[in-house]
Amino acid sequence: MSQNRKQWVVVALVVGGLALGAWALSRFGGPAERVAVGGRAPDFKVLDLATGDSLDLRDHYDGKVTLVNIWATWCIPCRQEMPSMQRAWIRLKDHGFAIAAVSIDEGSAEPVTRFAQELGLTFDILHDRSGRIQQVYQTAGVPESFLLDEDGVILKRVIGAHDWSSPANISLIERSLGIEPSDTVTTSAEEL
Repeated sequence: MSQNRKQWVVVALVVGGLALGAWALSRFGGPAERVAVGGRAPDFKVLDLATGDSLDLRDHYDGKVTLVNIWATWCIPCRQEMPSMQRAWIRLKDHGFAIAAVSIDEGSAEPVTRFAQELGLTFDILHDRSGRIQQVYQTAGVPESFLLDEDGVILKRVIGAHDWSSPANISLIERSLGIEPSDTVTTSAEEL
């Protein structure tokens, strides 16, 4: 085979490989749609630290207004945000509100469990040590939160720490739950 012909064979193989790679990426790659308010939240498997079981976010929280919070133990703003999440959850859990707090810490779940115990968190603490949920949910960092309605549609997306127990957020969650929004937000000592 001549040198010129060999070069064309190499070029054809490279172009073919690129085309095959592009097809595979479009077929098997991440979500095709942008994760945004008004769209359906992507499904994802995580480890439930309370049970040790793997669960599908969509299936497990179907029919509940859910706050999906992506966080890490080393994240200072996450530590600042978590108490407000606990207050909102305590206030509204009996009305069907759920929190899926997904840690992206690498390695063992032990530091994640210690973190939750230290802060007195009683909502669902989940773990994705691969951190892949960040790609699936197209996050910019941690913390990042997605408030979902009972059908899994994203109502609100927040990048960075947020006060989930603020009157505006409690009212939004209450409306999403179909309950009459409170005029004032008070939290008893028991709820803290």
